Amino acid sequence: MRGIKLIERFKSTQVHALNPPDTTVVNTTGSSSTAGKLNNHRVKFIGSKLKSNKASSVSAAKTLLPFGLPRADLLEPPIEPHLKQIQLVETLADLYRRFETCLESEKSLICIEQYSFLGSLGDLKLLRRCLRVARQHAFDVHSKVVLSAWLRYERREDELDGVFPMDCSGFILECPKAALVSGYDPNTIYDHCKCYQECTKSADAQISKGNECLTLEEDSDISFYVCNEEINCIRFKIAALSSPFKTMLYGSFIESKSYKIDFSQNGISVEGMRAVDLYSRNRRVDLFSPEIVLELLSFANRFCCEEMKSACDIHLASLVSCIEDALVLIEYGLEERANVLVASCLQVLLRELPSSLYNPKVMKIFCSFEARERLASAGHASFFLYYFLSQVAMEENMVSNATVMLLERLRECATEKWQKALALHQLGCVLLERKEYRSAQYCFEAATEAGHVYSLAGMARSKYKQGQQYSAYKLMSSLISEYKAVGWMYQERSLYNVGKDKIADLNIATELDPTLSFPYKYRAVSKAEEKQTRAAISEIDRIIGFKLAPDCLELRAWFFIVIEDYGSALRDITALLTLEPNYRMFNEQISGDDLIELLNHKVQQGSQADCWMQLYERWSSVDDIGSLAVIHQMLVNDPGKSLLRFRQSLLLLRLNCQKAAMRCLRLAHNLSSSEHEKLVYEGWILYDTGNREEALARAEKSILIQRSFEAFFLKAYTLADSSLDPESSSYVIQLLEEALRCPSDGLRKGQALNNLGTIYVDCGKLDQAANCYMNALEIKHTRAHQGLARVYLLRNQRKAAYDEMSKLIEKAHNKASAYEKRSEYCDREMAKNDLNMATKLDPLRTYPYRYRAAVLMDDQKETEAVEELSKAIAFKPDLQMLHLRAAFYESIGDLNSALCDCEAALCLDPNHMDTLDLYNRARDRATHPQENVRGMGS
Repeated sequence: MRGIKLIERFKSTQVHALNPPDTTVVNTTGSSSTAGKLNNHRVKFIGSKLKSNKASSVSAAKTLLPFGLPRADLLEPPIEPHLKQIQLVETLADLYRRFETCLESEKSLICIEQYSFLGSLGDLKLLRRCLRVARQHAFDVHSKVVLSAWLRYERREDELDGVFPMDCSGFILECPKAALVSGYDPNTIYDHCKCYQECTKSADAQISKGNECLTLEEDSDISFYVCNEEINCIRFKIAALSSPFKTMLYGSFIESKSYKIDFSQNGISVEGMRAVDLYSRNRRVDLFSPEIVLELLSFANRFCCEEMKSACDIHLASLVSCIEDALVLIEYGLEERANVLVASCLQVLLRELPSSLYNPKVMKIFCSFEARERLASAGHASFFLYYFLSQVAMEENMVSNATVMLLERLRECATEKWQKALALHQLGCVLLERKEYRSAQYCFEAATEAGHVYSLAGMARSKYKQGQQYSAYKLMSSLISEYKAVGWMYQERSLYNVGKDKIADLNIATELDPTLSFPYKYRAVSKAEEKQTRAAISEIDRIIGFKLAPDCLELRAWFFIVIEDYGSALRDITALLTLEPNYRMFNEQISGDDLIELLNHKVQQGSQADCWMQLYERWSSVDDIGSLAVIHQMLVNDPGKSLLRFRQSLLLLRLNCQKAAMRCLRLAHNLSSSEHEKLVYEGWILYDTGNREEALARAEKSILIQRSFEAFFLKAYTLADSSLDPESSSYVIQLLEEALRCPSDGLRKGQALNNLGTIYVDCGKLDQAANCYMNALEIKHTRAHQGLARVYLLRNQRKAAYDEMSKLIEKAHNKASAYEKRSEYCDREMAKNDLNMATKLDPLRTYPYRYRAAVLMDDQKETEAVEELSKAIAFKPDLQMLHLRAAFYESIGDLNSALCDCEAALCLDPNHMDTLDLYNRARDRATHPQENVRGMGS
């Protein structure tokens, strides 16, 4: 491995090469956002020769650290390719107001604008909602085609065995046929579509061309000669095809008096002219071959036969089913301006993403300036299209020529300021990665001029890369002094600072935004350089505890190798590969699988039975990362086990790794050998993407085939995901009891018992609930302590509830939620301590902020209460926190701020009833201030 050299970035002059032939494998899965593709905050390593003095002091370096040690001065965070607003709440509020008051035709574009601003948050469900609403309000064919394909891409349903890109999901929202129909009804967009196979034409409806010609010749009163062959037609029917024909046959031209017309010089074949005659009589094109229909299309264009052109356009569009068809027919469509045909071809190419990006012929259609002009002439070059294409290209290969060209086309399509800022900023990020620093600086400057303040960070980085460190420092310092401080500002300035000032900037960055991973990584590597490896592990543990990122797991694994804790290193690398199966370690110089093979020589491997025992142990100690690692090892022993992939997905969802979880669910489906299991996995995919009714249908169908634990559990879980009345609760209880009667392992039965206990508690059946939780604890489902504590509280046994949660804290590896829940069972001071600990362990949990703010509000410390919420909203604009802060603002009479927070919250969820009520009340008070004063006086 010492012989492996760092592969240089390949810069090809080939226009359409998305993935240069001699680059390393590009990682395409697992990352939660496009920013994850931008080096994944990679740990930069220095070659072992340059650091031989240190490497020699580490016993593991010769075999496990062939590329040397990480260096703090080589670390740097990526410039994220998203629009990041300093005042995101105000931006979201403005988007909500505009959406509510704009024309219907403008709503889709506002949704995509919202998508661009929410991208930096990494919440896939929020982003999907933006796309769904954008598709709901799209009424032109082009927008429908692009947005339907985009939704399909986000769901990746085509990765399921037996499902193909052009298959219909059953809903209008993503239906390929519905997308080709102009006009819209936003109230029916979520309904089922009417996709059925074309009925076989009955034999008597198919009249042979020859017979039809013979029977129709008697009516003919005009003949057209093509290549010395006579085609008999009906004058008034030909004249009815278009105004030019009507003028020619009934006007002052010589043809109006002729009964025989030479048509040889008009570029149509004999077969084509016969088809024109037949079409003039029956107005059908489905009787002809595609070649003849193409000839009719050209003829219709030449003689302005609009109805014939439309019929040919629609018919040809219905024939496009694969990339080969699309590549051939799109050329005809563009040449003849057959917009529906172009849309149909475009739809196929988009629904084949990302694989179609690697087809040079496909890229030729999209990439060049001339290609965009051709698409534009047919009404199919839009900001929507190139935004979608460039997002996929950046995820696939950030530095490819195709990515650059697609972003150039995106910039050309941009008309509004935010669109220009987005295109320029993303192009700047790509050029920065390609080490084209001067060009990157130009793009970031232009994006800043378009109003995107975050692009100043890219501008500073570009200057720094060109040796202008002090200029970069001054730029970031002026930014900090001019605007309200945000975490990324201090993080960026730290790169250009030194010594204690650098650490101070990083600490402030963490205080303002604890979700930024770079400060933790820098502090950890700095400690490791000072031989404080245990302290380095503790530092990186801080962020891994609430935000699972591959680069942080890689760094911690390296630290464990240094102290020769190979078991822990192996755990982290196998968990990492669950998130990103193609991840390459040590600045992309060695694959994760190769490093695992080396570590396996250092760690004793257990049998599959041993792994099951370890999994029970990890699961019961609420060690999700450890559980992922064990399942990864089990899959090495038994790679075809669908159940294990399903377990992976459950853990990944718990760790908020949604993309990786969906990938594992799809793999579980593909590996399953039974239909009833496949239906369950499809059901979970549908449930997780918001298709609740379809998920229920899959569960019921699976039960009809075979009664199984997972099918009953899926049905119960889906039904319980809504407000349950007593009758519904009783039915869910029956379903969970049925699940428990079916064969399964203790891990899943523990979960079912825990869920059953929760339903019993909601129904007031505390004894049955306690029994469920006790049974769950007997099979080591440790989370059942939380349910049992709730039962004790409802029995007015507060001390017992507190003790029960203390047991969970003692056992659990991930303790933040346990501290948060225990705070409900103790006095205010102890609750404050528990919630402070919950925030320290996981600053993304919102309840602690809301509780502390409510206490401050009760103590009439309004300013401090608002500030408590504001510091969390700054890095996590959560719906509940925005609602609570709006309520605080309303109570102290700051109605403008209350309305702003309500509007931002409704931008995230327009159907949140509590916020809607508060918004209407605050708006009424703001509109009628005098009435409010009189009401208070009375």
